[in-house]
Amino acid sequence: MNFLADYSQVTFAGLDKVFEVPAVAFQFTLPFGNGTEITIRWYGIIIALGYTLAVLFGGRMAYTWKMSINKMIDVLIYGTFGGIVGARAFYVIFQWDYYSLHPAEIFRLWEGGLAIYGGIIGGLIAAFITCRLEKLSFTKLLDLAGMSLLIGQSIGRWGNFMNQEAFGTNTTLPWGMTSDKVVNYILRNQAFFEEHNIEMNPNVPVHPTFLYESLWCALGFVLLYIICKKFKRFDGQLFLGYGIWYAIGRAIIEGLRTDSLYIGTLRISQLISILIAVIFTALYILFTIRYIKSKKTESSAAGE
Repeated sequence: MNFLADYSQVTFAGLDKVFEVPAVAFQFTLPFGNGTEITIRWYGIIIALGYTLAVLFGGRMAYTWKMSINKMIDVLIYGTFGGIVGARAFYVIFQWDYYSLHPAEIFRLWEGGLAIYGGIIGGLIAAFITCRLEKLSFTKLLDLAGMSLLIGQSIGRWGNFMNQEAFGTNTTLPWGMTSDKVVNYILRNQAFFEEHNIEMNPNVPVHPTFLYESLWCALGFVLLYIICKKFKRFDGQLFLGYGIWYAIGRAIIEGLRTDSLYIGTLRISQLISILIAVIFTALYILFTIRYIKSKKTESSAAGE
C-alpha cells in the first residue's frame, strides 16, 4: 500500500500556518489481473462517512417512530442508488459541452461533480416509488431524510476541502483561503470568469464556501432536531423546514461560488434554491394553518 504525496499547501489569511492537505488517502495494487492500481481519495472517504452517519441517525429515528426497519432498508438501497444517479446526471447534463467530448469521464464519481439537488431529486423519486410499493409513510420518510441529509451534507462538504474545490470569490476576510490548487484553478478559468462577469485575482484568498455550507447544515440539523423533539406538529414539517433552511443558505452561498452551473446568465442552484425556499415556506404556512384549524375543530367537538 502506498501513501501518495498528493498535497495542497493551504493557508488562511488570519493564520500564520501552512496546512498540508492531501487529496489522496492511499493507493494499492491489486494482487491479481494486470496489477491494476486502486486510488482511494479523501473525497470519497468523507462522503462515505457523512452517508454512514446520516444512515445511522435515520435508522435510529425510524426505530423511535416505530417504522419497519426492513422496509426502510429497501428505501435506503433504492434511494441511495437513485440519489447517486440523479446527482451525477444533473451535473453532467449541465456540463454536457465538456462530457460530450469526454464520455469516459462521466462515471468518474471519485473526482467530484455531484450536484446535491440532482441527488435529492433522484433519491426522493426512488424513495417515493419504494414507499408506495412497501406501503410505508412517505411523509414520515421525508422528515427522516431532512435531518439525515443535513448530517451528510455538513460532513460531506469537507471532501471539497480535501480536493480544494467548491470555493468562492476573492475575499480579504481573515478566514480567506488559498492554495496552489486554488491559484491554478483561477488561472485556468479566467475565460469562464470573464464570461460570467466574475473578477478573480489568483493572488488574493477566496471564500471557503464549503465551510460556510458545512456550518450552515450543522446548525440546521440542530434546529430541526429541536423542532422534532418539542415543536413537531405534522408529518412533513421537518422536511419542509429542511428545504427552507438549506435553500436559503444555498442561495446565498451559491452567489459566492466560482464553479456554478449556469443557464444563460442564471446560476442553476441559486435559481432552484430561491424557488424551493418560496414554495416550501408557502407549504409550511399552509399546513401549519390546517393543523391549527384541525385542533380547534377537535376542541370544539370535544366541548359539545
